[in-house]
Amino acid sequence: MRVSSRSDPRRVLLVRTSAIGDIVFASPLVAALRRAYPQAHIAWLVQPEYRSLLEHHPDLDEVIVWPIREWRALWRRRRFGGLVRAFRAFRKHLRTRRFDLVLDLQGLLKSGLVTCLSGARERIGLGSQEGSRWLMTQVVPRGGDSRRIGSEYRFLAQSLGLPTHDFAMAVFHGPEAAACARELIERAGLSHGFAVICPFTTRPQKHWFEPRWAELSDRLHTELGLSVVMLGGPGDREAAGRIRDLATGGPIDLVGKTTLPQATALIAESALLVGVDTGLSHMGIVFDRPSLLLFGSTCPYLDTTCAKVQVLYHRLDCSPCKRRPTCNGAFTCMQSIAVDEVLNVAKNLLGRTA
Repeated sequence: MRVSSRSDPRRVLLVRTSAIGDIVFASPLVAALRRAYPQAHIAWLVQPEYRSLLEHHPDLDEVIVWPIREWRALWRRRRFGGLVRAFRAFRKHLRTRRFDLVLDLQGLLKSGLVTCLSGARERIGLGSQEGSRWLMTQVVPRGGDSRRIGSEYRFLAQSLGLPTHDFAMAVFHGPEAAACARELIERAGLSHGFAVICPFTTRPQKHWFEPRWAELSDRLHTELGLSVVMLGGPGDREAAGRIRDLATGGPIDLVGKTTLPQATALIAESALLVGVDTGLSHMGIVFDRPSLLLFGSTCPYLDTTCAKVQVLYHRLDCSPCKRRPTCNGAFTCMQSIAVDEVLNVAKNLLGRTA
């Protein structure tokens, strides 16, 4: 399939409003667009909590924040007049930029509506569903090799005729976050090398188990000589406390204590990352760090495109169940991943004898 514009676009908008992992997977499109259209104005529309993932990208000219939370708050308070005014102001904000090409990378009704609001003459949706396909001028299916990370975005780039010879994910956290990470590393005595664990994600069937995280933390320290840093968001603090209390010697708990750029900067300096299927875990691939990713109810990719990154995934008859587990809370797929297996794979990734 080949999608082509009537002429090279002068102003391009990417719409992928959330979440961390999905934005990171889609990030190679920015550099591909810049190589194809070096003079174009390239912007990305995103929810405010994810803006920091994009604002330091050297190939982006603009990050546009979609105030969806403000709109929802107005709706909950039944301030419909204010909502209409906010909606009209945002539409005007988009249309004054005169985008001629918008790529809806999310493919949902909400992202399709925002794409349509832009007024762009060419609106291309990726795998558009929920009725959003009727808001597009063209729809590209989510093609490619589903075993490969971010394959649907590479397929879209190929369909658009964009260069894909160096189609790599990229996150830029900026000099302030890098300096803060270095200060944290020095203050905590981590200069000799440290591991990062990312235990927290959105759904219980994607989690590994807290006692196993505690045991892994202790053994990474005693057997591999690595201090362990635990990362996550503010909503993960209670679970982080339980893991910390179960572990004999740590880990260093930075859950909810760093910004997103600071967390990515710490991962960039780590010797090893172990995580579940969550946004921060994919940063190991971005920064080419030895990483071990634990998948169960989801299996978004097995080909990580990075020799230093391995996925642990034990397929069962019910795999992948995604949002509809049938195991009555046993989460057998994650139970099958033992601490010994994780540790042995980690040793191999670090070039040590298991």
